[in-house]
Amino acid sequence: MYEQFGITENIENLANEAEKNIENVFKKIEEVEAYNSVKVMNAFQKYRISEIHFNSTTGYGYGDIGRDTCEKVFSEIFKTEDCIVRGQFISGTHALTVALFSLLRPGDTLLSITGKPYDTLDEVIGIVDNPSSLKSYNINFEQVDLNEDSEFDFESIESILRNKKIKVIEIQRSKGYSNRKSISIEKLEKVIKFIKNIDKDVIIMIDNCYCEFVDTKEPIEIGADIIVGSLIKNLGGGIAPNGAYIAGRKDLIQLASERLTVPGEGKEVGPSLGITKSILQGIFMAPSVVASSLKTAVFASYCLEKLGYEVEPKYNSKRADIVQTINFKDENKLIKYCQGIQMGSPIDSDSIPEPWDMPGYTDKVIMAAGAFTQGSSIELSCDGPIRPPYTAFMQGGLTYQYGKLGVLKAIQNIE
Repeated sequence: MYEQFGITENIENLANEAEKNIENVFKKIEEVEAYNSVKVMNAFQKYRISEIHFNSTTGYGYGDIGRDTCEKVFSEIFKTEDCIVRGQFISGTHALTVALFSLLRPGDTLLSITGKPYDTLDEVIGIVDNPSSLKSYNINFEQVDLNEDSEFDFESIESILRNKKIKVIEIQRSKGYSNRKSISIEKLEKVIKFIKNIDKDVIIMIDNCYCEFVDTKEPIEIGADIIVGSLIKNLGGGIAPNGAYIAGRKDLIQLASERLTVPGEGKEVGPSLGITKSILQGIFMAPSVVASSLKTAVFASYCLEKLGYEVEPKYNSKRADIVQTINFKDENKLIKYCQGIQMGSPIDSDSIPEPWDMPGYTDKVIMAAGAFTQGSSIELSCDGPIRPPYTAFMQGGLTYQYGKLGVLKAIQNIE
């Protein structure tokens, strides 16, 4: 069947073996998909979504009922008091930046308890010097690393909270460009309860990118104050062309909205420019697309471990996000695998990605994404920094069958 796609018989045999052994894992993914589909459908019907909500506004965006109702749908799904969902956010990093600058003031301290945040936040925080960083506004940053088993360091967290005032705790659920495990909803619930028992006033902010709809609960339901994510990842369903969301406590969303737009105007302004239908259609499709991404990751994990590579998570492990890592321990293998993903993509399949100095990153990065939307990582994509242990970070897959094709092409390219 795959001969016309350039896949050899031995790789096809590996694929067939994998699919026989991952059937039960797929069933569990489908159960979560069904649960989240009901949650989304209930939200759409509660707010009586109709064609009128697909309207487009320009200019200031006053009285945009489509935009406002879309935000109510997101709030309902996430069980939050309020939510801001806008195409004016250019990325998840932008939404995180807006949230951090809205919550923190000069003299405040931001604490990350999952180690150093994702590379694109280095200049936002001031880990790398930038005159526009939080550090330049006299906002302090501290971090507590996860232990060797990717567990929270409760002792160090407690010591900091009891000895100094922390304004915001940031928890990045997905692993970023590290080799730790991603943070499950169960681990998150445990650490949130622990923190709130020590300081009930500290604001707990969750970077929820790559994690939405992977489980049946979201972080606000287990005690987080504010969550942030991108619409060209899980919740956009491969349809939203850009944008991000911030959801949580009403007072915190008010602060975030006034940082995004204007103090005194907040959520009341911001034209939809015709994006609302795509955002709504994207979140409607998201449970199914996330399930496809998870299946693609499970398939890749099984095949690559069988070929002798170090993978995280294992194919039958409980997952917290859609990201699959493969440690190649070889720069050339990392590059060739990413190039293989590009070869297996629908867009720019004849392009050959190469490592380059990307804005916001300290190492050269190779990125493969033959996607309909630039930078979309809910569509099959694979990237990684060119540094030991030469780890590929693969995510996405709008459908499992297309995702599988991309993985097989990438495997063929390294074997």
